Amino acid sequence: MAKDTFLNRKRTLNSKGQLLEIAKPWVMAILNLTPDSFYTESRNTSVEAALQSVETFLSEGADCIDLGAYSSRPGAIDIPVQEELDRLIPVIKAIKEKFPEAILSIDTFRSEVAEAAIHAGAHIINDISAGTLDPNMFAMVARLQVPYIMMHMKGTPQDMKAQAEYDNIELELIDYFSEKIAQLRALGVKDIILDPGFGFAKTTAHNYELLSRLEDFKIFELPILVGVSRKSMVYLPLESNAAEALNGTTVLHTIALMKGANILRVHDVKEARECITLIEKLGQYA
Repeated sequence: MAKDTFLNRKRTLNSKGQLLEIAKPWVMAILNLTPDSFYTESRNTSVEAALQSVETFLSEGADCIDLGAYSSRPGAIDIPVQEELDRLIPVIKAIKEKFPEAILSIDTFRSEVAEAAIHAGAHIINDISAGTLDPNMFAMVARLQVPYIMMHMKGTPQDMKAQAEYDNIELELIDYFSEKIAQLRALGVKDIILDPGFGFAKTTAHNYELLSRLEDFKIFELPILVGVSRKSMVYLPLESNAAEALNGTTVLHTIALMKGANILRVHDVKEARECITLIEKLGQYA
């Protein structure tokens, strides 16, 4: 294992003055608050169900909970801002009351939703569009001074499948992130996390090409988030489905960690935590 992987890179995030240590890889648990997520078993359609899921995630070793109230699966239905807020804010408040130490990330591309979530007690913004779908997002992140995860995507969840065309996908993503990072730095944003956007405007071949070259994105010297959990890039090559994709997901998590991933965004916390534990053991002898 290369000596410049996550095992030798200390990271600290600052969320409104609260320091969040990611010296070791994080497990980010997916808390879906939508009725149409691609993975049926991950859906939470009530506050009570969400709290039960969070309790399980935390007990299994989750470092962060990523709440999403807008489905971003290919072809997902667009919903109004107020509907997204109605799904999201009550759950944030309930989690903060029952699990006050939990670190919460908000999966949204809307600045209005992100700001309301941060004021309700969340710590991190996770934007699938890297500010492309809301021109106010970057300024809002700068004003609130919270960590910002920006993902690569072309188009919208409704039309992204038709835009999966690249001359050189790695160079296009490097150019994309370079431009976005410069914009954020100019606004004073300090804590940025990169997400290559596996499955977003990308074919299965594109996804594997990016995963094979994941370590190249360390040139930015920023934390890298990988979200491959139970996605089609796992189950299509195996002629399977999302419900049967845990084993394949763990294989790809292992590869991602060995290539420098700092955060795994997952449906299955226990298995991801075990994966990290064993990779860390391997690092002792590298």
